[in-house]
Amino acid sequence: MRAAKTIGEKPAFGNAMRRRRCLFPADGFYEWKAEVGRKRPFCIRPRSGAPVAFAGLWETWTGPNGEEVDTACIITTAANHLLAPIHDRMPVVIAPEAFDLWLDCAGVDAATAAALIVPAPEDLFEAYEISTAVNRAANDSPALIAPSGSQPAPARHGCAGRQAKNH
Repeated sequence: MRAAKTIGEKPAFGNAMRRRRCLFPADGFYEWKAEVGRKRPFCIRPRSGAPVAFAGLWETWTGPNGEEVDTACIITTAANHLLAPIHDRMPVVIAPEAFDLWLDCAGVDAATAAALIVPAPEDLFEAYEISTAVNRAANDSPALIAPSGSQPAPARHGCAGRQAKNH
């Protein structure tokens, strides 16, 4: 994930912000709360159960052997009040009514699109702690998003698959 504040500072991201904006559909994401001696994983997903779209950028690079390498990143911003106790950053969510604005690189300049880079509304997501089994790539099952401990079970299933954690 790429933090919004550095998008304009890096030439590669600046070009992608002007010409190659994209959306990543997701039904949630994982985040880790750092504590002394450990990190606790959380599943963060829309309260409505509907998918959301994260703001992204894509680029094609020339690799060291002359090969084309396609890359993409999810843009992050400061966490909203709900998520701030878990992590200081969160993915930028683009509302459905702003999809065309975000994706229209020819008609919408980077500065106008950048105005969409804000924390998600406070009531969009729910967050709950999950098992540390999510920390191992070999683990892949619906049980990974079950609440840990004495938390009540969420009403629906779904959290993003192996999303990259914020950096």
